[in-house]
Amino acid sequence: MLEWKPISHGPRPVPHPAATPSIWGVVSAAALAVVTAFNFLDRQGDPTFDLIALSVIAALVSTGARLAAAPGTALLCWLILNGFAIPPMGRLTWVASHDLGRLVCLLTAAVVGTAVARLAHARAAYRRFPH
Repeated sequence: MLEWKPISHGPRPVPHPAATPSIWGVVSAAALAVVTAFNFLDRQGDPTFDLIALSVIAALVSTGARLAAAPGTALLCWLILNGFAIPPMGRLTWVASHDLGRLVCLLTAAVVGTAVARLAHARAAYRRFPH
């Protein structure tokens, strides 16, 4: 009979991802700070730069997250983008052709960030174990 036992000594082979609410809090604060900075710099110009910056933030913050946090991360970034970077400021609007693309872009960034980090951690853990 095969019995599984956890490895309890030494460094953990693969780090645990951060809690989802923590990830959402960090991504919300970072996204709001970046959009606010861009608003002061270009007075609500083209939201493309905001979308690119928020996609990078979503990917970077998602490196420490579970894959299940990606949809919420994308939605929070989209809400901040839609509410504070796209005129009229402070109002949520929905233009399907634009907003669906923005949501897909943000979701893709979050998923890619999570997947790259998980693969890098798994590869590093594989190399630490003797063969």
